[in-house]
Amino acid sequence: MKIWVDADVCPKPIKDIVLRAAAAARVVTTSVSRQVDDAVQRILDEVQGGDLVITADVSLAAAVVARGAQALDPRGTLYTADNVRERLLMREITQALRAGGEVVRELAPFRMSDRHLFANQLDRFLARSRAA
Repeated sequence: MKIWVDADVCPKPIKDIVLRAAAAARVVTTSVSRQVDDAVQRILDEVQGGDLVITADVSLAAAVVARGAQALDPRGTLYTADNVRERLLMREITQALRAGGEVVRELAPFRMSDRHLFANQLDRFLARSRAA
């Protein structure tokens, strides 16, 4: 098992949580950024079933889930086969509305509650992985 962090879309407090938890659990963590290479493609080339990918990129999350790995949003939402399809659809609708000139509500600011939800989901993932 390995943890992949899509560093371009991951807030620093979440990166810090991942690094601390992964070190404590002795899990290899790789942070990938587009500044170095194509982060999404690198993750997709190397992710394996049982890995965890931290990303806010819904397309990447959908591909990861389809490959048998897990994806976790920095706000603490664990992507599943069901909810990732819904999120892809919502993203397409939002993009269409913006293209048509509609004003679409932006994401709420990143909050402490998001950090806690993320940390709890990460802890659950690590506990399940240790038990397996």
